[in-house]
Amino acid sequence: MIKAIKVLLVLALTTSFGAFADDGGLNSANTAWILTSTALVLLMTLPGLALFYGGLVRSKNILSILMQCFAIAGVSSILWLIVGYSLAFGEGNAYIGDFSKVMMAGVTKESLSGDIPESLFMLFQMTFAVITPALIIGAFAERMKFSAVLIFSALWLLAVYSPVTHWVWGGGWLGAMGLYDFAGGTVVHITAGVAALVAALVLGPRRGFPKTPMLPHNLTMTVTGAGLLWVGWFGFNGGSALAANGDAAMAMLVTHISAATGALTWAAIEWKKFGKASVLGAVTGMVAGLGTITPASGFVGPGGALIIGLSAGVVCFYCTVYIKQKLHIDDSLDVFPVHGVGGILGTFLAGVFSATSLGVFSGFGFADGISTMAEQVSVQLIGIVATIVYTAIVTFILLKLVGLMTGGLRVSDEQEITGLDLVEHDEAGYNL
Repeated sequence: MIKAIKVLLVLALTTSFGAFADDGGLNSANTAWILTSTALVLLMTLPGLALFYGGLVRSKNILSILMQCFAIAGVSSILWLIVGYSLAFGEGNAYIGDFSKVMMAGVTKESLSGDIPESLFMLFQMTFAVITPALIIGAFAERMKFSAVLIFSALWLLAVYSPVTHWVWGGGWLGAMGLYDFAGGTVVHITAGVAALVAALVLGPRRGFPKTPMLPHNLTMTVTGAGLLWVGWFGFNGGSALAANGDAAMAMLVTHISAATGALTWAAIEWKKFGKASVLGAVTGMVAGLGTITPASGFVGPGGALIIGLSAGVVCFYCTVYIKQKLHIDDSLDVFPVHGVGGILGTFLAGVFSATSLGVFSGFGFADGISTMAEQVSVQLIGIVATIVYTAIVTFILLKLVGLMTGGLRVSDEQEITGLDLVEHDEAGYNL
């Protein structure tokens, strides 16, 4: 009897192991997790970001925001298939990939990237390529032509997002230096945030800004979108481990801690300054906490995440106030002070809290070849500055080019008063 039980145990363990490590190197557990993560990241854009942004604009522009998110998802997906993935992850050189993977050339069902299907890796990365240009629309909401949005987003994906992705994750020069960006502090948040700031400056403010109040028309919708973003971010950061392992679990834990801390910190500041904690402030602080932990999520522990979330709530709050109220820059939905500043802050702090000598705030060590915090932080700063400068210059050029192509980036004053839903799409979000 004992011998029979031992045989059954061996057979069970062998069968279980086979399910996780298939012949040919494919790992079923990792594949299942990245399949799930891919769906979660797409959920962040559709419907998460669409609802989050949609509730923040005035009711006459709600459909324009939803349509821009859907259209960018479509355009980015097709471009990623045709050439974006190849530019980002083709071998190429230190600055840009090559054309070896155009239209997924040479990729079959059996092709692997590590121990997951390359088709899945490409799809997972596609969802990042979808959300990044979609983030930018918050800066020029309620005033940019739909045609200009589409052309700009397409060109920006190829000229900014794909090269920076290659620099960091595709074998480029920043990755080789040892830059810590686990899930997109530079690649996603700094690029989107800086592009948003440049776009807000180039287009100019909405009519009436800053004197006329432009209040969110549906905070219930915004909070719903925020909840979807919070859940989807587990795939965003946890999936970036590209495996179902301890790195993914820790990334999810620190993501949650930072989001919770960012939300409470922002609400607490408002409560102290204005006597009440707003719902909008809480969800904005949550997004700030999520964006700030993103680059550090694979390298820091829970203690570090707590400080990062706290820092995100404080720094992003005061940056938002300064940009809106002091500089009078109409970054309509606060893309730069939340995502851009959060990405900068998080990329910097990844170099600090990855240290193993900080007690309960310790992380998991510096990059290969780097032995001190000063070295890691210096690499982080190089990555931050390079991403900001490149993104700002190329985004400015693209906006000017698109303006020439479309006869101007903005709708007319009369069209802006009417609202983009009717002007651009001949539909209304609410037929009451």
